[in-house]
Amino acid sequence: MLKKSIILLSVLAIGAFILYKWYDEPLPEGNEGPEAEQLADKMLTAVNYEAWDSTVAVKWSFYRGHDFIWDKSRDLVQVKWDNMRVLLNTTDQSGKAYEKETLLSGKEAENALQKAWEYFANDSFWLAAPFKVKDPGTKRSLVKTEHGDALLVQYTSGGVTPGDSYLWFLNEEGLPIAWKLWVKIIPLGGMRFSWDGWQTYPTGARISSFHHGVVNVEISGVELAMSTAELNKGQDPFKEM
Repeated sequence: MLKKSIILLSVLAIGAFILYKWYDEPLPEGNEGPEAEQLADKMLTAVNYEAWDSTVAVKWSFYRGHDFIWDKSRDLVQVKWDNMRVLLNTTDQSGKAYEKETLLSGKEAENALQKAWEYFANDSFWLAAPFKVKDPGTKRSLVKTEHGDALLVQYTSGGVTPGDSYLWFLNEEGLPIAWKLWVKIIPLGGMRFSWDGWQTYPTGARISSFHHGVVNVEISGVELAMSTAELNKGQDPFKEM
C-alpha cells in the first residue's frame, strides 16, 4: 500500500508540474500613459460608468450560494449564505451577524463578519470589476496582444488580496469580452474567463452575468435601483445597524 501511495503521489506531482508549466503565463509588460488611459475610458463608457456611479442599490446572487443587497451610497451590504445573515459596513468591516435570526457575539460574530467581507470583496468584483479600472490604488498599462490592444489593470491596494492583476480584452466598442488573471488565490498565472451575458439595466449600467473558464462563474438575480428598500419589499435591510 505504501509503495502504491508513493507512486500515486509521484504521478500527481508530475501532473501538477506539467499543468503548471503548460498553463502558467508570466504577467505581461505594458506601457502606462495616455493610450492606456484612453482605452480605460473607452471601457468605462461602454459599460456606462456614470450610470453605475449614480446607482444607489444593487442586488445579486453569486453561484456559490451567496446573496447580496448592497447600498453603495452608505457603504453597507447584506450578505446571506446558509443560515447566516450579516449586515456589514464595507469601509471598516464592522456590523452585525445573525444565525437563524439569533444575533451572534464574540468570536462567532468576528468570524461571520470576516467571511461576509471576503464573500463581498470577491463576489462584487466579479459583478462590478469593469467599473473599477480607475479605482484608487490602480495603475493601467496598454499591452499589445495577438488579439489587439488589451488593458492591464494592477491593484496595489484594496480588497482582500492587493497586488492582483487583470488583463482585459475588449471588443471594438470597448465592452469587455474576457480577462486573464494573475491573482494570489490562483497558482496559475493567466487563467482566462469570458465576460458574457451583458445586459443593460433600468439605471443604464451594463453588467455581465456569465464568465466561462476553468470553472463557470454565474451571477443571477441582478437588480439595480435607487434605494435598497426597492430591492427588499419596501423595507430598509439596514434598519438594525
